[in-house]
Amino acid sequence: QVQLVESGGGLVQPGGSLRLSCAASGSIFSIYAMGWYRQAPGKQRELVATITRGGSTNYADSVKGRFTISRDNAKNTVYLQMNSLKPEDTAVYYCNARAPLSNSESWGQGTQVTVSS
Repeated sequence: QVQLVESGGGLVQPGGSLRLSCAASGSIFSIYAMGWYRQAPGKQRELVATITRGGSTNYADSVKGRFTISRDNAKNTVYLQMNSLKPEDTAVYYCNARAPLSNSESWGQGTQVTVSS
């Protein structure tokens, strides 16, 4: 299994930027599909962005054009660059890893992102 630790969350003003990081350990990182999810108070967890083993990306419509997911296999890390942040982006952001073949998933502990004036 893979262990995931998110970092980089914090408080930012609307229009600002943050970069989240997810460090992975315990398995072969390069073979996992990775994703970022978020959960706002009173809402269900939703997919934000995914990146495959081959580097193909997919984004929720609400963040397309503002967020960028990337991975650095040499550093066992996946990133989420968040620009033009809006108050509705406020949530706990979770890193997700999906294993090949079995499709089993691992989750990080989450990092809080708050967008407010």
